[in-house]
Amino acid sequence: MFRIRCHSLLNVLLSRCKKKLADHTLTKPPLQVLKALQTLLEIIRKLRSPEGCLWDRQQKKQDIGRYLIDEAYEVIDAIDSAVVPALREELGDLLFQILFLVVMAEESREFTLADVMNDAAEKMVRRHPHVFGDRKVRDVDEIKANWKDIKENLENKHHPAGLLDGIPRSLPSLLRAQKITERASRVGFDWSVTEDVLVKVEEELRELKAALKDNQPEKVREEMGDLLFSLVNLSRFADVNADDALRRANQKFSDRFSYMESKLAIQGKTPGQVSREEMDRLWDECKAREKG
Repeated sequence: MFRIRCHSLLNVLLSRCKKKLADHTLTKPPLQVLKALQTLLEIIRKLRSPEGCLWDRQQKKQDIGRYLIDEAYEVIDAIDSAVVPALREELGDLLFQILFLVVMAEESREFTLADVMNDAAEKMVRRHPHVFGDRKVRDVDEIKANWKDIKENLENKHHPAGLLDGIPRSLPSLLRAQKITERASRVGFDWSVTEDVLVKVEEELRELKAALKDNQPEKVREEMGDLLFSLVNLSRFADVNADDALRRANQKFSDRFSYMESKLAIQGKTPGQVSREEMDRLWDECKAREKG
């Protein structure tokens, strides 16, 4: 009964939203945008044709999925770099992979680009009833609560019943761990305060130290995983994205190491040709410059 009521409410909401959209003066995409999109699709279709590229014809959806993930991370790098031409290029590469998957779906008569775009439009209208419907909201927290409620009660037809089953296994491990703990917290399976998480982190660190001391490789791997998982929990309590935090730490290390290499190169040396003390000195010099 609840599901029937939800679908009835959804139909009413969508009809209202579509009416509101129709009442708005929506700007049609410029002709050059449509032409560019069509050109890119035709290029992909040509590459996939018998007269096209053997490599492109041999690609599977799983292959393109992996490339898509790589391109998405390159987009993030371009955003962080604040280099506009780089972002423009990487967005093009990401769009190409998305359209490649669409063309593959067209070939097997699964769906078209229009289907994808229409589904996305309906979803965004459905998830913003405060914009396209009559829902009133007070703040961002209420908007997020509405979004979550709509996803769970109106859009769960494609998702398994398990609370954690809808989290993609292909996500980076830190990001997936954070989403897992977020989902579990929704049903009260969570720590009460940040201090409790810190105690758990310290406990896992002690267990890791014991495994290292006893020279137990399998136990070390297990305890390392438990420690990392606890640190992700701590990140969530601190309102920090663990994957983003580690990505920034990686970049900081890379920047400092590159500084050290460039300084040594002036002397005609490489890191492997100098003492650890000299490398530490240059490392500290770089840190001092960052603070300055």
